[in-house]
This record gives sequence, C-alpha cells and structure tokens, in this order.
Amino acid sequence: MTWLSVLLLAAAAFAAAAFVLKMPRGAWTLFAAALLFGLTGYALQASPDLPSAPSDRSAREAEDGSQMIEARLRFGRPDRLLSRELITADSLTRRGQFANAAAALRSAVERRPQDAELWLALAMNLVAHAEGRLTPPAEYAFERAEAAAPGQVAAGFFRGAAMLGQGQLDEGRSEWARALGEAQGNAWGRAELQARLAQLDAALAQRSGQGGE
Repeated sequence: MTWLSVLLLAAAAFAAAAFVLKMPRGAWTLFAAALLFGLTGYALQASPDLPSAPSDRSAREAEDGSQMIEARLRFGRPDRLLSRELITADSLTRRGQFANAAAALRSAVERRPQDAELWLALAMNLVAHAEGRLTPPAEYAFERAEAAAPGQVAAGFFRGAAMLGQGQLDEGRSEWARALGEAQGNAWGRAELQARLAQLDAALAQRSGQGGE
C-alpha cells in the first residue's frame, strides 16, 4: 500500500474502525498513527502491547520514513530542486532516524529560515520521532512552514493529519477545512486535500447518523 493510498483512505478507515466497529478508545492513537504512516496492516494485525524486535522496528521506521518523504513530495512543486540540506536530512529519514533528521533540519532552518519545505520536513520528522504526537516544537515548525509558503496546503494537511493521528477528529477536520479555505486555487496538493476532507466528512456524517439512531 502506497503512502498516497493511505492518505486518501486513512480518515475514513479510522472513523469506521473507531465508531462503526467500536474499536476501544485506548487503541485509537496506535491505530491512527499507523494509518498516518501507511501501516494499516500492522495496526490491524500486530499486538501493540508487545515490543517489536529491534530489527523489525528499524525496518518499519525506515519504511515510515520513505513514505513520509513520498507524501511530502506530492504536496510540493513537481519540478522544484531540493536543497542539499534537505537531501541530507531525507537520507536520514529514509533510514528511520527521525531524531537525527530533525537535528540536521534545525541547523538547516537557521541558515535558510524562509525555506518552507525545510520547515515542513522538520515538523514531520518531529511528529514521527514523537510516535505520531503533535508536540509544541512540531506545531511551531508547521507554523513556520505555512508562513513561508502562504496559500499552500502542505503544512495544514500534515498538521491536520497529526491531529487525526491523535484521535482529534474535529480538530483535524477544522484544520483541513481552514487550509483548504485559505489555499490558492492552484496550490499544489489542493485536490488531494479536498478529496481527503470529503472522505472525512462522509465518515463523520456516518458517525453522527449512527449516534442519532
């Protein structure tokens, strides 16, 4: 399953599992984080209470990192040239070394504070290092990414995805709606965000309908 496929389906899958199949609330965060990083199969089949073997975890984190980069690239200008700093950080991300990648990106944004993609990559690595949690440093990096690229949707999309990964469906939905409403008509990734928001709205409407029965 590719990262893009997960992006298009994760919100609906999460809502269905949580509210239609009645997944226990304690399992929401793990399941949503798995969806966020394209690991739906792992979330449905693994035993989250048992620690993974180090080699398995390393392989999984490397897969997560590659999918993160693929997703980020889909929300940027297709013909852009990546900076040397970003290429270096991405090589660490692809190995699942999120903390090291974030450290490299912190140095990079000090030198290039107007580079939106550096800030976005930093935010995503911070979320990954925190196992899907939207921490204050990640929030700040998302804000800087958005300020450096006004009218684009990438920062809002991935910030909203992090909120959904924490089980904050209403907050994530609001973030996506805000990003879409403020987006330029030709913003990169706008169509993907619009489709994902529509899927989330459908899932939330289904939940609301069941609640009224």
